Amino acid sequence: MENIFTANIRLILEKHFGKHADEIFDKSQLIQYINEKTRSANKGSKSRSSFANLYAVYVIIEDYITNEYDQKGDYSKYDGALFNKLFARQRELPFGSKLQNHALNNRMNSEFQKYFPSSEFIPILRNHETNRYWINENLLKIKAGQENFNISKAIVEIIEEYAKTKQDAFQRFVKSCENLQEIGKKDPKTIEEFVIGLLAANVDARLFEIVSYSILKYFYHDQIIIFGFEMDQLHKENLKLYKTGRTNANDGGIDFVMKPLGRFFQVTETLDFKKYFLDIDKIQKYPITFVIKSTEPTEELLQKIRDNASKTYSIKSIVEKYMECIEEVINIPTLNDRFNDALKQGYLNQILDEIIIQSKVEFNYEDAKEEKA
Repeated sequence: MENIFTANIRLILEKHFGKHADEIFDKSQLIQYINEKTRSANKGSKSRSSFANLYAVYVIIEDYITNEYDQKGDYSKYDGALFNKLFARQRELPFGSKLQNHALNNRMNSEFQKYFPSSEFIPILRNHETNRYWINENLLKIKAGQENFNISKAIVEIIEEYAKTKQDAFQRFVKSCENLQEIGKKDPKTIEEFVIGLLAANVDARLFEIVSYSILKYFYHDQIIIFGFEMDQLHKENLKLYKTGRTNANDGGIDFVMKPLGRFFQVTETLDFKKYFLDIDKIQKYPITFVIKSTEPTEELLQKIRDNASKTYSIKSIVEKYMECIEEVINIPTLNDRFNDALKQGYLNQILDEIIIQSKVEFNYEDAKEEKA
């Protein structure tokens, strides 16, 4: 299916293969898969980027080219690329510093098979004993007209172009935030509209998590808890929300943690009950609050999770045990309400500052002044 970035893909194919570009586009399952995964390229920083699976393909094909198998040699006799080298290379790429191993090990292959269920080829080949990897060369060799073409270099260039496009979009996003810091001094309404625009179902999962954190941090900021071991020695302390790491990190299902209550928060965009129950299991059924990227009412979200779980678990008590662990559900309308509450407390500029700080950390962004320093 065509999307805005498809034109970039076709231009790169035309540069490499001339008049055969369209035929190669139509025949290559791998290029069609990449075309689908790069759908968000020109939608700006707010749309999902899908780097994990693309970079899994990229690093293995890059290894293939580095060893010149695109030009000569019998790739079937190659010892394979070492996992550690591929994994390290992934994390060197733009937006790749916190990628996990899932795409290399299974996720990319699994998703590819969903797009092409009748395909006889699996893209990433792996020897579990030696932990070495290969790209399925059958997907790199395409016959167009009377000629045979190797599309490996074109694929690498397409993924690089996608990363560059997303980088440019994100840099514009950060600059827009920084410009708003100045504009907001005279026109706070502009910042309000900007932040509310980031609370949408089509926003990139990482940005949604960052914005959710920034809003909730200042929503809880002035709330005070009184506690102590003796009635005559009680202490007052403001609630503090901490972000436990980068988004998509392998942190056991904890995105934010609140001190001193010890509340756990997990940000998600799925309604698959298995994901919720897995997060609950990871923390030994400790109560957890889910921040869900959805505009559906919280009661309906909870009911959907319960209904779907009941279809799998025939024992009602098992389902209810998990459901009791969901301390609270926070949806997009709730975040909007809490943003408005934070505004009334005078934290508009602090929320924007927090979005900028967390975004720069998340996307490894440094502006010219920071680099010089």
